[in-house]
Parts: sequence; structure tokens; C-alpha cells
Amino acid sequence: MFRNSSPGRSGLILAAVSLVSFMVSVDISVVNVGLPQIAAGLGFGASGLQWVIHAYALTFGGLLLLGGKAADRYGHRRILVLGLVLFGLSSLLGGLAQEPGQLIAARAAQGVGAAALSPASLALLAATFPTGRARVRAYGVWTAMNGAGAALGVLIGGVLTEYAGWRWVMFVSVPMAAAALLATVWGVAAVRRQAPAGPPDVLGAILATAGMTLLVFGIVRTDQHPWTSATTLGTLGIALALLTAFVLVERTTSREKLVRLGLFANRNVTGANAYNLLLGGALTSSFYFMSLYVQRVLGAGPALAGVEFLPFALGIVAGAALGGRLGHRLPSRSLLVVGGLLAAAGFAWFGLITSDGSFIANILGPSIVASVGVGLAFGPVVSTGTLGVAAHETGVASGLLASSRQIGASLGLAALGTAAQHRIGSVPTPEAQAHGYAFGLVLCSVLVVCAVLVALTVLRRTDSPALVHHLEPEGAAVS
Repeated sequence: MFRNSSPGRSGLILAAVSLVSFMVSVDISVVNVGLPQIAAGLGFGASGLQWVIHAYALTFGGLLLLGGKAADRYGHRRILVLGLVLFGLSSLLGGLAQEPGQLIAARAAQGVGAAALSPASLALLAATFPTGRARVRAYGVWTAMNGAGAALGVLIGGVLTEYAGWRWVMFVSVPMAAAALLATVWGVAAVRRQAPAGPPDVLGAILATAGMTLLVFGIVRTDQHPWTSATTLGTLGIALALLTAFVLVERTTSREKLVRLGLFANRNVTGANAYNLLLGGALTSSFYFMSLYVQRVLGAGPALAGVEFLPFALGIVAGAALGGRLGHRLPSRSLLVVGGLLAAAGFAWFGLITSDGSFIANILGPSIVASVGVGLAFGPVVSTGTLGVAAHETGVASGLLASSRQIGASLGLAALGTAAQHRIGSVPTPEAQAHGYAFGLVLCSVLVVCAVLVALTVLRRTDSPALVHHLEPEGAAVS
């Protein structure tokens, strides 16, 4: 592990994983605003354009568990380097795409790279900062970059699309990947891994990857195939069957398991993933509703819509900084409750939007309240989800956290988007749209309240922050 890393090397590691976190978060939303220009530039049909989004979500969500296991088995540094190279090259090729299929393939490759990067970088962070105040501060920085990337993706995409052209929403990731790669190569020591415990569980990996991919696939296509349609029910049913078979294989195989099921006996792991799923669903859905409200109801252009997301991004950074200061004084569970309640209040406040509203009256205040709450909660939920986990399983635990957020985002957006569209009805007047988006944002608040209940009932009670932040990971395998 990296507990004895020098301050300079630890700083480079933190810079690398934070930049990775920012880059992956940006790429989830950066192309959204530019979709009309992408369609015009490459000749996308109406049904094909959605795959610019779906291709990334499918490979990212479907391969996260495999990415986490690869990081544990072959080394965090090695998988991080491979992921950065793949992500950077696919971003470059996407920007150079000359036809729809090329861009979709590049986005799918980006998702594969992200599925390697996300768990490997988070596992590396957990290994580098295993205990104490340094851990709290490191997760605060990581949280700020992660949340800011999610919010700023809309701004970056809008500005680049309007003033530089849609290709730059792909090119923008290339210098970020290069910078993270340099920081990784210079800052992360090449550590000789212990020999794997046994042959890999290939069948389990196939079942988990296929099941996760089909689950995300079924969810993201609910905009075309309703939840009750035979297509959606069949896809989700097959996904459930594959994941059930995966659990059975993991319980009986003598090979090195993809996910040790005993990991879920750790209440912090289970609770943090449930919290993360609900928070991810609320946050992604809120960005979607806010973006549509600002552009379709208030009439803002892509660049202005992105600028109006700035308070949310800055609020997440401020909340993460505050969480870093409070993290060594208060238990993570308390921060998750307080942050969740603040976020829920902000999303409920968003529910007051009207068709004749304005940025000052309807966006600024709730953006600040909700984003500070999200920032307070993000760091503790990720730190808690890897707390007490054996060093040789931090990649898997990190992959689970990334999976729960990605699935929460896909499921939340599909479910809440359907509910909001039902409220809007068949005649999307500004009044009807404002009413529908307001309803969706209130449902975001409900999701976060459920996350708070998870924190109160599932996460372990602790008497002091020292207990939370000084628990040693079980085992001492090298990272």
C-alpha cells in the first residue's frame, strides 16, 4: 500500500485521481447540450442520436465491477494508466469522427476507459490515504472535483458547442487525460503485486458484465419503450436472471471471486451503496430537469444555460470543503444526514419553479442549498463505502460505489423523467413543462430523503469521528 508515500508523491496521486474524477464526471454530461449540433454535423437520425449518450452509459455501467476487480488483481496503477490511454485516444477519435457510427464507437470506448478509471482511481485514493485527517481532506478534494465535473459538464459543453464547435466536447478530454497520465506515471510508484490467489472467475465476470449491461440498457431505453412494454420487461427480466446466476456462481465457485458476497455483510458498504444509488438518481435527474427548464421554459441558450449551472458547481465545491473541515470532528453518518437533508430541501425548493420565473427567483437559491448539501454528502458516502474493506478488495468496493451511482443515475432519470413527462402531457406548453419539471424535482427531494433514512438505519453508529476515520482496512495486501 501507499501509507508511507511522501507528501509530494501523495499530492501527485491526489491530483491524478481528482483529475480523473473530474474528467469522467464531465463526460457524462458534456455532450448533452451539443446533441443538436452533433446531429446536424454527422447526419444522425432521430433514433440514432440517443446512442451518443447510451453508448457511454452502457459500457461504463456494465464494466465497472470488472474494472474494479482488474484493479485489485493487476494493480491500481497499471489499470489507471491503461484506462487513461484508452480514454484519451477514444476522445481524440470521437472528435475526429466523420460519421455517426464512428462517434458512437468512440463514446463506447470512452465508457470502457471510464469503467477502468473510476474504481482504480478511487481504490488508489483509499490506499494512499487509509486513515486520519489526511483521508478526510483527500476525499473532500476528490468530492469537489467529482461534483464540480458533473455540474460544469453542462457549462463546458454549452460554451464549447456555441463558440468552438461540437467536436471540442470530445477533444476537451484529451489534455485532461494526458495531464492525469503524467501525474500517475510520476506520482504512483510501480508496486510489485502479490500473485493472484487463484484463476479468475471468468464465468462470474461474464454473467455480471452481461447482467449489468442489460440492466442499464433496459433502463436507458425506457424513453422509447415504456416500463410496462414487453421489450423493457423482457430486457430487465433477462438482466435479473443473469445477475441471479452471477450470485449463485459467486457462492459456489472455487476460483477467485469477482465480488466476495461477504463484503455486503459490512453495513457501511451496503448502506453507502444504497445511499449513493439514491443520491446519484436525484442529482442526475435534477441536472436534466434544470437544464430543460432553463432552456425550454426560460429560453436560455446553451452557453447561458451552462453559466447558470455555475452556482451549483461552486456550491458542491464549498460543501466538500466544509465537509473536509467537519469530517475529523463529526462522524460520516452525521454528515450524510445533514448533507442529505440540505440537498432534499434544495430540491424541494426547486419544486416551486413557474413558467414566468427567472434565474434569480427560481434557480439561484435552491441551487446553493442543494449543492452544498450534495457536497457535504459526497465525500463521506465514498469514504464510508471503502471503510474497513480489505486492501485487496478496495478496487471491487470502489467499483460497487461507481456502479451504484451509475445505475442510480440511469434508473432515477428514466423513472423520474417518465413521471415528469406524464405530468407535462401531450401539449408541452411552457406552463405544462414547468409543472412537469417541478414535479420531477420534488421527486428528487423524495429520493434524497430516502437516502437519509438509509444513513440513519443501515450505517453503523459511531461515537466519535476518530472511530470512523481511523478504522484500518482488513489485511495488508499491496496495492
